[in-house]
Amino acid sequence: MTMTKPVILTGLRANNDLHLGNYLGALLPIVDLARAKAGEYQINAFVPDLHSFTTPIDHNTLQEQIKQNLKLFIAAGLPIDNDNVFIYRQSYIPAHSELTWILDCFTGFGELSRMTQFKDKSQAIIDDRVSVGLFNYPVLMAADILLYDAEYIPVGDDQTQHLEFTRDIAERMNSKFGDLFVVPKPVAEQHQFFNKDQGLRIRNLQDPTKKMSKSDDSSKGVIFLTDTPEEARNKIMGATTDGLSEVQYDYAVRPGVSNLLDILSLLGGDKQAFIGQTQYGPLKSAVSDKVAEFLAEFQSKMAAINERDIWHKLEESEFLLRNVTLQKLYKVQQAVGLRSQK
Repeated sequence: MTMTKPVILTGLRANNDLHLGNYLGALLPIVDLARAKAGEYQINAFVPDLHSFTTPIDHNTLQEQIKQNLKLFIAAGLPIDNDNVFIYRQSYIPAHSELTWILDCFTGFGELSRMTQFKDKSQAIIDDRVSVGLFNYPVLMAADILLYDAEYIPVGDDQTQHLEFTRDIAERMNSKFGDLFVVPKPVAEQHQFFNKDQGLRIRNLQDPTKKMSKSDDSSKGVIFLTDTPEEARNKIMGATTDGLSEVQYDYAVRPGVSNLLDILSLLGGDKQAFIGQTQYGPLKSAVSDKVAEFLAEFQSKMAAINERDIWHKLEESEFLLRNVTLQKLYKVQQAVGLRSQK
């Protein structure tokens, strides 16, 4: 198989207990893009399971979480019946790991030491067992991208440094060995392509100065996709707003209210209808209704997914992409002297 279309690549970590912020800010935009552009682009939606244990996890539940991750893509509307859409597990494509080692040997210790994500996450690990995998994460991420000559990768603000590293290592290898990799588009072009405003960063309901994150000490500010509609209602009705006189959309001054307005709008409600109202109760009720309706429908779609369809698509995608990545890996191996040039 030869790739003839430009590649859009995206992935969601298997061990994340995904929440509404992940869905609205990351999953839904890429699914919308896949549905709109799968004829023009190749869509690679993968489970980065090797990334899953860069930080401590429960390894006994990983397989179930991988399956859950794939179901989330499909329930969100990823068109897996389209020939230009591929779903696969990172660890089932051995070239990811093999290319990572080669790229490691052309990466500086200082480069990885400067990664903000490594600094932040390593400081949060209290048992002093920061893994080499966490340190090395950006190199594996670069291999994930460069194996497929992916041009477009939707990343959050916390991952832009890793994307820039990917561009750097691709240009370094190309400069030394010739035309090996397609260099991903720079961050500004990525944002323009993906219409970054579509994937707004949903805030924590209790502390709207922070993004919604599963790592928060209290889950009261996070709506998980596994929450019951009633649990979600209670969280929204208890959301932090402010003491000002009326509903206005202004993240600088009114982050809590603005966050609720964005959630309402992204789930199909009319946020303009609440601007200027002097009570917050009707807004919270409207948001809670929309979220409860969304969760009930989404969870119903999850339950209705035929797992045989997932495994059939997985096996088909992984077979095809193993061959693609082996061709790329062989080209790199030849360039660095591991295989004959003949």
